[in-house]
Amino acid sequence: MPPVEEPTTALGNWYGTALFWRPLVALLVNEQTLYPVLMPLAPAATLMGRFPGALRPTLGAHGVAEEFIEAETAEMMDGRYMKTANRSVLGIMNEFSYLAEAYLRVGEWISCLSRSGCRRRHVALCTNVTAPRP
Repeated sequence: MPPVEEPTTALGNWYGTALFWRPLVALLVNEQTLYPVLMPLAPAATLMGRFPGALRPTLGAHGVAEEFIEAETAEMMDGRYMKTANRSVLGIMNEFSYLAEAYLRVGEWISCLSRSGCRRRHVALCTNVTAPRP
């Protein structure tokens, strides 16, 4: 496996995994910031091309400058799939998966994934990783 290439974006590399829900969901986590994004996985072949569009509203919901969002997502149009190189991010992804499962159990997620108005809530829920496990 070739080494992970140096990223050209300000946020750097993103790592992803599939959550085997109905519908299937992709969890993507930024290596530098540990910022999570949930988005529909299907169709998986177009995930890389769809990711910048899913990232835009979540960054906007956190008040990130529109100029930064546009520059970052424009640079993301050329991506590569590589094996995950950061074990710490893998651990964080497991924690985010656990948290997302907890919200799924209380019915917060599935109705929410396809509605743009819910993205603000999904960002707020995803970034609350300090909540203790029940």
